[in-house]
Amino acid sequence: MKKARWILGVVLTVLAAFASVAVTQPGAAKAGDQSASVEVKIDNFSFGPASLTVAAGTTVTWTNNDDVPHTVVSDDKVFKSKALDTDDKFSYTFTKPGTYNYFCSVHPKMTAKVVVR
Repeated sequence: MKKARWILGVVLTVLAAFASVAVTQPGAAKAGDQSASVEVKIDNFSFGPASLTVAAGTTVTWTNNDDVPHTVVSDDKVFKSKALDTDDKFSYTFTKPGTYNYFCSVHPKMTAKVVVR
């Protein structure tokens, strides 16, 4: 049951990510529109989605759905969360294009990336 919930969460997150990216493509957003936001779920000792592509200006919010603490730390230390307990959130707005690899400092095998265009 937990695995099915995790898979559903990943699918919904990916769909939300695609919808958010589509809204922020050049020419699609209108003046005065708020910046896009995307969610990443932390569940079952993984980040979902593990690879995310967003437009510059997008805010990504990580939510810990696990029963143990996790962190969100970029390899280059551009962003770093505190230890996130169950249901805690951490957000970061990506303003510069590039690839941002990140990991959980508590569980270093947990890795993912955000690609900003």
